Amino acid sequence: MARLLVVEDDKKTNEAVCEYLRSTEHEAIPAYDGQQALTALTHEQFDLIVLDIMLPKITGISVLHEIRQNSNIPVLMLTAVEDEYTQVISFDEQADDYMTKPFSMVLLGKRITALLRRAGKSPSPSVMNFGNVTVDFAGYTANDESGKIEITPKEIELLRLLVEHNGLVLTRSQILDDLWGYDYPIIDRTIDTYIKNLRKKLRLDCIVTVKGVGYKYEVRK
Repeated sequence: MARLLVVEDDKKTNEAVCEYLRSTEHEAIPAYDGQQALTALTHEQFDLIVLDIMLPKITGISVLHEIRQNSNIPVLMLTAVEDEYTQVISFDEQADDYMTKPFSMVLLGKRITALLRRAGKSPSPSVMNFGNVTVDFAGYTANDESGKIEITPKEIELLRLLVEHNGLVLTRSQILDDLWGYDYPIIDRTIDTYIKNLRKKLRLDCIVTVKGVGYKYEVRK
């Protein structure tokens, strides 16, 4: 679990992002303007910041500039401003990533996971055991007592996505957007085939079908 500061002046958007991040087992703290963000950073420790640009009192770019005076904390800019100049300025001020609105919550979660992993705060292990099966997410391999299991990179990525969103239901569309991108010519029922293959190859009972919605990873006690 990581501790995240979400700086966004639109309360509904801020609440939605915080709620989603908490569902993925992070601690999410809201701030609604630039001054509030800098005050929070002065008194508290965070592992990553989600930072809007168009903020009251102090702009996101100015907040980022202040942060970089004494901290290398990962900062993901999340904003409706998508012109090239603003993006260039953000990266010049050492932003780590940049997402424009509207955005996919799953993709936001994925980018946060990637930034945390780079910062040594990865929320999920690189190797996991599922019964007698060992999956190496970093090496894209799976093995059991008989040896190597034939599995594709996309199947590994799908399993990792579900594990990283432990307990959270992901729709087929969300999975497609995350693993293949918005414009990839693939139908959502293809996900059903990948899930079927994962269950069969790795003998998994932890991928739960939520009828009419999608799938989730759930460790059954």
